[in-house]
Amino acid sequence: MHTSSSRLQQLLAFYADDPTDAFTIYALATEYRAQEPERAWEFYQKLMSEHPDYVGTYYHAGKLLEQFGKKDEAEKVYRTGLQVARKAGQQHAASELLQALNSCLGLDYEDD
Repeated sequence: MHTSSSRLQQLLAFYADDPTDAFTIYALATEYRAQEPERAWEFYQKLMSEHPDYVGTYYHAGKLLEQFGKKDEAEKVYRTGLQVARKAGQQHAASELLQALNSCLGLDYEDD
């Protein structure tokens, strides 16, 4: 846990130096996701509002919303992310977002 704690402290220092850096905001959201999901959500919201073209945000923000039981909101996040990823030409991210969206909607047909 010491490594995680020191990493978090370092990220918070980077954030204090530049609270507009998308990568630092994303890293903080990732760091908080497991232990403090509400805090992680605050950083994902900041990314979506201030850095809407940061493709990596949408998959994890949607998953977190699903974890909170907010499937309708997760669906919107996935759909927005899908548009952003396609616009950016990031087909792999678009594919992952489409899979997440289909799963959220109960449309992921897997053979057992």
